[in-house]
Amino acid sequence: MNTPVLLEVKHLHFSFDGKHPVLTNISLPVLDRDYLVIMGPNGGGKTTLLKCMLGLLKPDHGTIRYHGMSTRDFGYVPQFTTFDKQMPIRVHEFIESGLIASYHPFKNRILDKDGLVEKQLEEFSLTPIAYAAISEISGGQLQRVLLARALIQNPKILFLDEPTTFIDPESRGNLSLILQKLNKTLAIVMITHDTSAIDDHVKNIACINQNLYYHGKDEPLESSLVKVYGCPIELIGHGMPHRVLKEHE
Repeated sequence: MNTPVLLEVKHLHFSFDGKHPVLTNISLPVLDRDYLVIMGPNGGGKTTLLKCMLGLLKPDHGTIRYHGMSTRDFGYVPQFTTFDKQMPIRVHEFIESGLIASYHPFKNRILDKDGLVEKQLEEFSLTPIAYAAISEISGGQLQRVLLARALIQNPKILFLDEPTTFIDPESRGNLSLILQKLNKTLAIVMITHDTSAIDDHVKNIACINQNLYYHGKDEPLESSLVKVYGCPIELIGHGMPHRVLKEHE
């Protein structure tokens, strides 16, 4: 039986100025309970594609179809580099802001009737730092806070933009375990330039550098990695004890 498609990108082209293409003829499915890694070098168009999929950017040509859902069904974890850790907000309040659709204008606050914030704090082991300022917590803790906020309304697809950047090896391992658990009930799309972010639980891989090369988990990556990175690449990841490394031509 075929796995249902949740989101489908077809023949997408994008440029910021109408002259210099950032993405060319991109076609890509996101399947039900997919674990898709979109990887490529910095400047290759990964984040631009993500923003198109989220509905934040409009492509020049091509289509993005959402099957049985809308962008309200998406959870999003941004890059650390785009997140202001100095914002004057506490962990509890930041996670609560994910419920902005429940804002009550007359009471001037978000109504959390089901105690979803407390559930997220407990689920992600954040209760001890619930009232700490965002600026006071570690990178690994911040990653869990961002996840808790993104997941508070039970999205169907979780998008993560460079989630392994600026966190230590222990936090990376914890993130891998969290994503493995989440993938039992929702689809995951991870954007990364880091080949080591591909672990044994990834189901599909797309390599991108303006053009895109889509792979099932067990298909060889060697030729696509050389194409998108422009040089030989060493691939080492959890559950992938081999290396892909070629000599420069």
